[in-house]
Amino acid sequence: MKTGSIAAPGGYAEQPIAMRPVKLGPRGETVMRLGDGSRIISSPDPLKPYPRSYTERLEYWARTAPNRIFLAQREQNGGWRTTSYAEAYATVLRISQALLDRGLSSDRPLAILSGNSTEHALMALAALHVGIPYSPISVGYSLLSRDFAKLRHVIDLLSPGMAFVARLDQFEPALEAALPEGAEVVCVDPGRSTRRATPYSALLERSAASDVDAAAQAVNGDTVAKILFTSGSSSLPKGAINTQRMLCSNQQMATQAWPFLNETPPVIVDWLPWNHTFGGNHVFGIGLYHGGSFYIDDGKALPGDIEKSVRNLREIAPTVYFGVPKMYEMLLSYMTTDEQFRQNFFSRLQMIFYAASGIPQSVWDGLRRYAIETTGQRIFTTSTMGSTETSPLTMTANWDADRPNILGLPVAGAQLKLVPNGRKEELRVKGPHVTPGYWKQPELTAKAFDQDGWYCIGDALRFADESDFSQGLIFDGRIAEDYKLATGNWVNAGPLRTMANSYLSPLVRDVLPTGHFRNEVGLLVFPEIEACRRLARLPDGASTREVLSHKTVRDEFQKRLNQVAAEGTSSSNTVTRMMLVEEPLADVELTDKSTLSFNVVLERRAKDIEELYEDSASSRTLHAIRGART
Repeated sequence: MKTGSIAAPGGYAEQPIAMRPVKLGPRGETVMRLGDGSRIISSPDPLKPYPRSYTERLEYWARTAPNRIFLAQREQNGGWRTTSYAEAYATVLRISQALLDRGLSSDRPLAILSGNSTEHALMALAALHVGIPYSPISVGYSLLSRDFAKLRHVIDLLSPGMAFVARLDQFEPALEAALPEGAEVVCVDPGRSTRRATPYSALLERSAASDVDAAAQAVNGDTVAKILFTSGSSSLPKGAINTQRMLCSNQQMATQAWPFLNETPPVIVDWLPWNHTFGGNHVFGIGLYHGGSFYIDDGKALPGDIEKSVRNLREIAPTVYFGVPKMYEMLLSYMTTDEQFRQNFFSRLQMIFYAASGIPQSVWDGLRRYAIETTGQRIFTTSTMGSTETSPLTMTANWDADRPNILGLPVAGAQLKLVPNGRKEELRVKGPHVTPGYWKQPELTAKAFDQDGWYCIGDALRFADESDFSQGLIFDGRIAEDYKLATGNWVNAGPLRTMANSYLSPLVRDVLPTGHFRNEVGLLVFPEIEACRRLARLPDGASTREVLSHKTVRDEFQKRLNQVAAEGTSSSNTVTRMMLVEEPLADVELTDKSTLSFNVVLERRAKDIEELYEDSASSRTLHAIRGART
């Protein structure tokens, strides 16, 4: 077993620390160079057979582990409402019959408007079982929007025959604005709504007949499983087709990368939204494929909600944990003071998995430190890279990388192509896990693939070590998010943002690089007000302005800005100034994963950016002092 090291108390000695044993797949890569300078990278491990349809695994576990908990959800009284594999499969068959009775099909798919729940999962699995496409739609399109423009766009593309919601009264305005006449509404709880809707319980009244078996047998790899709409941060959402082959092959890819998942049924506590590929495909799929128990976390990585996640993790010990870097940063603050939470979280944890953005070094170090203090072992920590169009798993570091933000190498069955694009190598992908295109938008499909059929993902990668490909690939920015300074030099926004977040964590929620067609790189900084308040030792009632103007806080940000600036080697990666933004990030500025939506923030914060670059001094801005002692 590979060992790492940790500084002993006082920092003057090191002792080897073993990683908690987990069985990992083979590590390796095959690199083929093409005449145009492109490189094709693949795994030498061939992809093994995988199921024909997604719900074959549900049927298998209902037969072999009927009483095992499959789904669990908090009830209002605080307890857990659980559903076994046998109960889930029986319910899925009944709902499947109800969907067929109503004539749902690829022409009249199922739309799911509400968030994660047991009923959401069973509705989705029922549609998957009989080959009816379904679309889990971002809750924000219904509950946060004022004009429902994105929801109407999505519904117009789908033409659904049925819409499912949990609480009818919450979604009534959205349904009135966007749902076409004739589409049936199914709800779990009508609340105070008087709108006509079918109770969810009514779908369970009829037992499955022979047409359910016939429809299930007709499902094949090309059958459309779901339509996942991208966030649409800078344009209207587009619906990425996810086929049964994509979902099934991707789970087999995960199995071969992390074979320890086959040894112990995973226990998952997760909040990631199912309308997104990370939560709905990757995490939920790992739970089902390996016969795991999935506890639906009613919290998330936001103040006021993180407490719910901590409560759940204090009770349920996960064997694998999935999250975005911000979630881990927020959990770390509880590990400092909550012994029961920390002990339970690490007690049987086999893998820490992060995605959606780079993880700050301080967060990586903190997780490792607490794991060692709690268990005496390091926990296998890894990441990946993919997209809605790639199911999403495409590569991972299935080894102990011993440093953050190594994306790894292609998983079995996936092929990567690195194509020279100016200063970078642009990533393109092939494999059974790649989408055939976008729902009813052939023009977008044509633009998404090159002439040789490679999906153009829009990200740039590079090898961590060009002399040793086995060290894996690292993120080199989004092609679309890079921008030019007035000098003509390109700013590589992604890695710059990751680096700045590492220095400023945990005092910030996120940062946004600025300087489009200006002379210098700046940062919009969105502070974590509670962390800053604690730093300044101000009372709970202190205002945001009082906190951010406090000398201790400004001095600390000045010191850290100087450190960020010192990392620069040219005008394109040297941060010269930053603004402490008082107004918190709005919901519309965040993705469903609670990460910053780059283009939306740029558009909404235009006045802040203007102020950041004004010649006159602003009380909200700080300027880097190069060469300052830190």
